[in-house]
Amino acid sequence: MARRRIDPADGTLALAAWRRDPTGVGRKTLATAVRFTLEELGERAPGNSVEVRVPPFGVTQCIPGPRHTRGTPPNVVETDPATWLALATAGTTWERAMADGAIDASGTRADLGAVLPLFSGA
Repeated sequence: MARRRIDPADGTLALAAWRRDPTGVGRKTLATAVRFTLEELGERAPGNSVEVRVPPFGVTQCIPGPRHTRGTPPNVVETDPATWLALATAGTTWERAMADGAIDASGTRADLGAVLPLFSGA
């Protein structure tokens, strides 16, 4: 289990603020919501075979499988903060975000559709 850096209470508040006004939250609140949901993904789907990147706010490793140690990981998912939070909160589906080109995913384990959303819709 990874050590949390974001207090779950703070993360929950940041996520709730983002849900109320996705375009109006401040950068600090947005960063907290993204980092909290990335930590939650790591808790719910522990492992080191997929690297999930949400620049500029965070990265986590998840999904059981072969561990990556050096260089570019073989399984990478990258998306923007708004798309990531929509995925994490049932605001969109993995399939929809992929079809819209909002996710850059590579590798045989990079489909996170089975582990998302992390939180039900508001």
